[in-house]
Amino acid sequence: MAVTPESQSKKLNASPGLKPSSTLGRFELRRILGQGAQSTVWLAFDPRMEREVAIKVLRPVSGANDQAIKHWLEEARSVGRVKHPSIVPVFEADVQDQHAYLVFEYVSGETLTQRLASNGVLAARDAVACMMDVLDAIAVAHAEGVIHRDIKPSNILVDSSGRARVMDFGIAARVRGDSPDAAVAVGGTVGYLSPEALGGGQPAPSMDLFACGLVLAELLIGKPLVREADPNRAMYRLAHEQLVLPEGLGGDVNEALRAIVNRALVRDPKQRYPDARSFFSALSAWMLPAPGSTAQTGSGGTLEFLMRRMRHKSDFPALSESVVRIQSMATSETESVSSVTNQILKDVALTNKLLRVVNSAHYARGGSISTVSRAVSLVGFNGIRNMALSLVLLEHMQDKGHAAQIKDEFVRSLLAGTIGAEMCGNPKEAEEAFIGSMFQNLGRLLVQFYFPEEAQQVRNLVANTKQPMSEAAASLQVLGLSFENLAIGIAKSWGLPENIQRCMRFPVGAPPSSVSPDTAERIRWVATASNDIADVMLKYEPKEAAQHVANITRKYAKAVGSSENHLNGVVEIAKTKLVEMATAMEIRVKPESAAHKVLNGVPEEGETAAASGDGADSGIGNLELHATQAIDVSQTQPAVKSTQVAETLAAGIQDITNAMVEEFKLSDVLRMILETMYRAMGFDRIIFCMRDPKTETVTGRFGLGDGIDAYAKLFKVPLKAATPDLFGVVCIKGVDSMISDASESRILARLPEWYLKSLNAPAFLLLPLHIKGAPFGLIYADKTGKGTLELDEKELALLRTLRNQAVMAFKQSR
Repeated sequence: MAVTPESQSKKLNASPGLKPSSTLGRFELRRILGQGAQSTVWLAFDPRMEREVAIKVLRPVSGANDQAIKHWLEEARSVGRVKHPSIVPVFEADVQDQHAYLVFEYVSGETLTQRLASNGVLAARDAVACMMDVLDAIAVAHAEGVIHRDIKPSNILVDSSGRARVMDFGIAARVRGDSPDAAVAVGGTVGYLSPEALGGGQPAPSMDLFACGLVLAELLIGKPLVREADPNRAMYRLAHEQLVLPEGLGGDVNEALRAIVNRALVRDPKQRYPDARSFFSALSAWMLPAPGSTAQTGSGGTLEFLMRRMRHKSDFPALSESVVRIQSMATSETESVSSVTNQILKDVALTNKLLRVVNSAHYARGGSISTVSRAVSLVGFNGIRNMALSLVLLEHMQDKGHAAQIKDEFVRSLLAGTIGAEMCGNPKEAEEAFIGSMFQNLGRLLVQFYFPEEAQQVRNLVANTKQPMSEAAASLQVLGLSFENLAIGIAKSWGLPENIQRCMRFPVGAPPSSVSPDTAERIRWVATASNDIADVMLKYEPKEAAQHVANITRKYAKAVGSSENHLNGVVEIAKTKLVEMATAMEIRVKPESAAHKVLNGVPEEGETAAASGDGADSGIGNLELHATQAIDVSQTQPAVKSTQVAETLAAGIQDITNAMVEEFKLSDVLRMILETMYRAMGFDRIIFCMRDPKTETVTGRFGLGDGIDAYAKLFKVPLKAATPDLFGVVCIKGVDSMISDASESRILARLPEWYLKSLNAPAFLLLPLHIKGAPFGLIYADKTGKGTLELDEKELALLRTLRNQAVMAFKQSR
């Protein structure tokens, strides 16, 4: 959740019993960010994920009972599954000591309420742009069957990139209150309720669209359209009056925009926009400037317009979210290997390709690396960041309509990054040069993908022999701003650090005759030289390109602090590494493409690449497995087996063995063990549990899978209970157990209540950990599909080996 501190002069009263430094669940409360009639929002720290979060603590509702709270939790979890870049996600929902609370993402920014308070009104284009972001998010939620029911300016945040993000999705409507600005029984906030909501109608998308119309009107006039001290009067007006946007607003609010807003405010829901996409399309058509015109918006407006056009293509929000998360993980002071591993493992394709790249000659550190945890430990956060950014960019730069041109641009960027990294001897500088060089022409790449017709116009202007133009001038003429400024704008929205952004800007003038003492400036010249070299290598045939490369190395040698001969050698090394990386990333090009000039050792399109054989990409997915059980349950028939499962398990065992030969951190080894099991077996969730000697309880510590932090927290297995549950029996007796059908009556009777109300998997595996005959831990893994958990004897033996490696790691770490 993104929130901003209220004025420090205003005394904020937190929920009773909570104060800074106290804990709520596992979360450490730090300070109050804001509060309303129904809740207090805290800045908190999550020690397990090592990140800051925002926690909204709801005030106790009079007359609330366990059933109501249970229903609220179920709704919160349901809403938490709605994913969109313009929705602030719910991480967790829980109750402790009668405090019901929600855990949100914490992002800096300001709400529209705060923006209106400081600015009065928004320019029409800014107001419309914000509402387009909101409607894009609302459309996705509606498609998932989720109605917000409390759209209002205080629930819409504008983050540091300028994106409007919707908060409190579907939650506030379930809270009652007495203040005029509180959520009411019909679901919503007085002043933003639709006529049908006030009439007791069932939740429907039309209610959200009406509220969106009210919010857009408020942004344009600077105050609520329905502003009454008496909430009953406000509700009467909403139910019985036909609201319209008032006359006499600024000149930027024309009749076309007025008509759009008024249609959203029609009392009869059937006469409004039929859905959020229709409302969005109407606003998008109003926003569309004349092609090539900069007079209407200026360069800043043009940048925002182009970025919004990209945001509303389905893949760009996903690309942006991936880049932001990867970059934040690499630069965070509190990020852990565990959270980086969790993030990468969510994307199967990214996991496969990243491990292939790690095991390529470019990054190989000796031996095969089969786990992301090990890769992060060996290569480092920044090295993984560089690989992951390259891979997610490639993954999203796919379009059959103009795939060849896109692939050429990507290969050119990757080549530039590789050359830039090779030019820098210092590893830290090399990592910075890789990203800076790769992203220096990011604008060209993105325009080629998202605006192919405009990209072709730019190329035509540059290639015009009668009146040739520079690429910067051509892109300015066609788009209204240069490729460079578009790239910098996107880099800022992605949160790339200032040094990378500086590196992405082309230096002005001729290269200096001596190397700059400013490291950042020197790396900027490295990036420029690398991109110039990459351009000619893709433009010319190899023999002709060699002469052009020599000319460029001569031009930049002194500026980058090197010699011509050294730079020429660097180019050859970079070309070899590029071919290795392209093979690992499965980049295939056509013989007639520009990229083929430097990737002639890579399989061409249509060819089948040989299997890697290193185990890095094997064993992903929900595989059908079979096993015997220590606990007597119904036997299932063996399924046709894939050798990938055993190969991935064996590769992980070898990887862990290599790690344990060196100096190792216990936590790293345990993560590698869980990751190997998780990937090979296709588990949905896996949790590592340890005995708490004070309470003699085996508790969940960490794991992998969606929502795993909340599930791990629930795992509590008493070892001294008079009648141990199933987990207690397994821990005490040390019996490896697989439950194929948890609904079988004898099994069901031994499962604890907390498990049935939370994980409640139809099939799961239990691997207890003992030292000197005493239990000290447990590995729990499950599959949420009935009948999908099967093991053969070889796989079971390999899983036991992994469990035994965990025991050995504990012994060695003592």
